[in-house]
Amino acid sequence: MSDHPDVVCAGIVVADYVCTPVTHVPAAGELVLAERILLTIGGCAANVAVDLSKMGVAAAVAGCVGGDPAGRVLTELLREYRLDVASLKVCPGIDTSQTLIVNVAGEDRRFIHTFGANGQFRAHDIPLDLASPPRVLYLGGYLLMPGVLPEELAAVFAAARRAGTRSVLDVVTPGPAEYLSRLAPLLPHVDVFLPNGDEAALITGERDPVRQAEIFQRLGADTVVITLGGDGAVLVSGRTRLRAPAYPVTFVDGSGGGDAFDAGYIFGLLQGMDATGCLRVASALGASCVRAVGTTTGVFSRAEYEAFIKQHPFRVEAL
Repeated sequence: MSDHPDVVCAGIVVADYVCTPVTHVPAAGELVLAERILLTIGGCAANVAVDLSKMGVAAAVAGCVGGDPAGRVLTELLREYRLDVASLKVCPGIDTSQTLIVNVAGEDRRFIHTFGANGQFRAHDIPLDLASPPRVLYLGGYLLMPGVLPEELAAVFAAARRAGTRSVLDVVTPGPAEYLSRLAPLLPHVDVFLPNGDEAALITGERDPVRQAEIFQRLGADTVVITLGGDGAVLVSGRTRLRAPAYPVTFVDGSGGGDAFDAGYIFGLLQGMDATGCLRVASALGASCVRAVGTTTGVFSRAEYEAFIKQHPFRVEAL
């Protein structure tokens, strides 16, 4: 834990219950055995903070949990990663957000979710009045949290920029809706915007990732990275257009892969890397995540990351 975290990770915090892959979804009344069922850290803000901690970065978590056993367990799990939880707000009488993740061999994940205390999170819950401003402010899960209003969040990001803090934004889109009006006030204050291709398509109506990124850049974002899962990522920044591949790894569980990518990109920013370097770290951490069940279980430590990139070439293509 640090009095001066390098990164504040704000937004969605979840307790995940995830099973190792089972052969099939049980029928009514049927019992299907899994090798393990894990209670793990989940949610964009918590995942990114844990992944950064594994890379040796001091981070704080800002979010909301309920005054229930799940909230207490989640808080303790975050402390075990030496994360600053002083800004993790407890909401009495409200359940902690929780997700049941069912993994079936050869199929995409299935989710059962309760939103719970995440609905109480507000832009003013993001701590910027620290003794030393963080070098990066990350917000994960924007567009899913009803209490986080665009004008209020824009003011927070603008204040962060004035303090010399870089802002990194990721979103979750629950389904088709009009999202651009909620992004337009915010993106001019965003240094790095990191939606995935499906989210970007819902927001823009555009399927091509380069054109998606160009739309967000015209709205004001300095750098836009569209993540594409196994197809890599596309970056647009100024006149720069880059396509990065995905590292080949054995896929087990995709939970948390995008958050690990975000953590890797933030690590690159902290290290002063250029766009190619940031993409390299982001892609490596994202790939490491999907090798194991759970949102953070398989994510590289700093030493594991350094050993991995020495053994695996990474070629970014200029578009």
